[in-house]
Amino acid sequence: MFYLICYDITSDRRRNKVAHLLEGYGMRVQKSVFECVLNEHQYEMVHCKLQRYLKREEDQVRFYPMSGHTRRKVVIVGWQPERQVDDSAFIV
Repeated sequence: MFYLICYDITSDRRRNKVAHLLEGYGMRVQKSVFECVLNEHQYEMVHCKLQRYLKREEDQVRFYPMSGHTRRKVVIVGWQPERQVDDSAFIV
């Protein structure tokens, strides 16, 4: 499944750890936004690992599942990454 993962984390240290974790699963498309293709096991693993880094009362991570139909409707204004994330882009 394709996910758009966005976060708002107050601590630089925790934010860097979350970004580093997500870099192993997908591509950063904005400073705090990643596009990731995750199977069910990877999705659960990311959730579990995030628990180590987040303070629930201060931080937030959102997972937006996106269907192929929805992904085709994405419009990018401005700079565009050279690569795109697709279902075969990342094998972990």
